[in-house]
Amino acid sequence: MNSTDLTSMRDALADVVAIPVTPFTAEDTVDTDAHRALLRRLLDGGVRTLTPNGNTGEFYALSPEERRTVTELTVEEAGGRAVVLAGVGLEVPTAVAAARHARDAGAGMVMVHQPVHPYVSQGGWIDYHRSIAEAVPELGVVPYIRNPLLGGETLATLGELCPNVIGAKYAVADAARFAAFARDAGLERFVWVAGLAELYAPSYFAGGATGFTSGLVNVAPGVSLGMLEALRAGDYAAAMKVWEQIRPFEELRAARQSADNVTVVKEALAALGLCRRAIRPPSRELPEEQRSAVAALVTGWAI
Repeated sequence: MNSTDLTSMRDALADVVAIPVTPFTAEDTVDTDAHRALLRRLLDGGVRTLTPNGNTGEFYALSPEERRTVTELTVEEAGGRAVVLAGVGLEVPTAVAAARHARDAGAGMVMVHQPVHPYVSQGGWIDYHRSIAEAVPELGVVPYIRNPLLGGETLATLGELCPNVIGAKYAVADAARFAAFARDAGLERFVWVAGLAELYAPSYFAGGATGFTSGLVNVAPGVSLGMLEALRAGDYAAAMKVWEQIRPFEELRAARQSADNVTVVKEALAALGLCRRAIRPPSRELPEEQRSAVAALVTGWAI
């Protein structure tokens, strides 16, 4: 990894990191035509960082073949207009194979989903991510941190062992803990991405984040990019105006432990005529009587 690649990857993380949805056909296969159209809409809207196979993309509901398809078509559509940060995870061999596939397809980075295991030690967390990072030394690696018990010194150790671990997607809902974690791990060593999207972005930027993830960006790229512009300028009053605008939408997604997180995004896209609302278990489509409320929320947003 040369210095130019490293700089471009760090810049890509200090941005709106879009997590595209994965649209499905009536036959419950990946709708590649709709997927490509949604990606082009994001790119045309100014998005420059894409994460195929993120949680908003229903990573855990896709088959290995579908995840490979989503990675490949995202790289193809990005076409040099955006950096691709591909989601990988599950057990180590599967994660390593997915990371190598992402590299071969042309992705520049991988985002490693939190380890899915009932027993995660601090040292084991390091071993898990180290196995993946060392398998793809050419790629930037970004751990997805959702464990509130993980210590910042643990990420610092991983960074010492693996220079290509360049950022962290931090998704613990505690702004004070984030600020402490980032400083314990190395505020300047890593690029800090607010992993809980627009609702938490202002408070996490105050603690040191320089980018944030977004599912809402699928619906209205201009809204998400407007918040980023305000945060980069240090204009928190303007950022909070955007926050107030999107708060009802994001609170719908976050309710009941985020039961409808992806559902609400797909419902909004369906209301805009951009893809089907179809979603896979264990998520579920919104009841018909709630659909108009979602459509009303996004009416008039700056697309």
